[in-house]
Amino acid sequence: MSRLPKGLKSGRESWAVPPGLRWFFPSYPALKRGAKLARPCRGWILEHGGLLRVSLLYGSLLCCLILLIAAWLTAQQGPPTATIGPAPVQIAPPRPNYPFPDGRSYVYSAEWHLITAGTGVVRMDTAGNERKVTASAESSGAVNVIFPVHDRFESHFDPRTFCSLSIFKHSEEGSHKRETSIHFDYASKKSTLDEKNLKTGETKHVENDLAGCATDVITGFYYLQSLPLQLGASYEFPISDGKTTIVHASVDKREQIKVPVGTFPAVMLTVEATSGPLQSKGKVWVWYSEDSSHTPVQMRVKLGWGTLLFRLQRIEK
Repeated sequence: MSRLPKGLKSGRESWAVPPGLRWFFPSYPALKRGAKLARPCRGWILEHGGLLRVSLLYGSLLCCLILLIAAWLTAQQGPPTATIGPAPVQIAPPRPNYPFPDGRSYVYSAEWHLITAGTGVVRMDTAGNERKVTASAESSGAVNVIFPVHDRFESHFDPRTFCSLSIFKHSEEGSHKRETSIHFDYASKKSTLDEKNLKTGETKHVENDLAGCATDVITGFYYLQSLPLQLGASYEFPISDGKTTIVHASVDKREQIKVPVGTFPAVMLTVEATSGPLQSKGKVWVWYSEDSSHTPVQMRVKLGWGTLLFRLQRIEK
């Protein structure tokens, strides 16, 4: 039986982040924990099979489905306070009588090189005069054995404006557990972040300036869904997860997309940050069905180290 590398007590210890990934991890420190075996354990991991290596390095990336893409779009970590200038772009309110996709759960698989790392679910519901978006990420298979991920995300926004009102996250990633809440106060132009480490009891309080109406990392995909998405169109809008990033999205082409739930005529959008710490760091492609529902049937995120694919498995009502 092969021994672990010197200094490694278990398959969940010893930190070393590959250089190509270092820019990515400040936004979501839990992702860093999932890559800790990439270098010090290389020989041991390769000896025990490529699947184990993939599981350790990419398992916790599931927490960004959405929770994926979410990490790419915003950078939450930083100094206790930060100031941003006036937002150069604005959120467009939904058209009159827009049919929000209430009561539908989009269920996605998260894949890397045909290996399924887990499942993500996104859903919208009414909540009084607000709309509530919930998302979850659950690891599966070898990933769940080596680095389990069980994350929950909830966002409330104003359906008249698409402005996000609050965000709540419950994250369980490996041995780490934390809860984060973010509130947007547009009257005082401030966002407030409160975070608690559920294991140690340590808390954090951060306030950031808020230039104006912004959507959040998950609701942003619903915001795009509400737009006309005509071929050749482009959109810019602010996304906030405590700090604000300007995102550019362009409708680049039409394609037939085959996913487990079916085959769809779709339009492909290219999404990338145009300002902030994540500018020019990666791209996200989203395929929306070309019918009136604009169902997000597939998502692909490309980073310096590789590509993750999210495919729609089914729609639950």
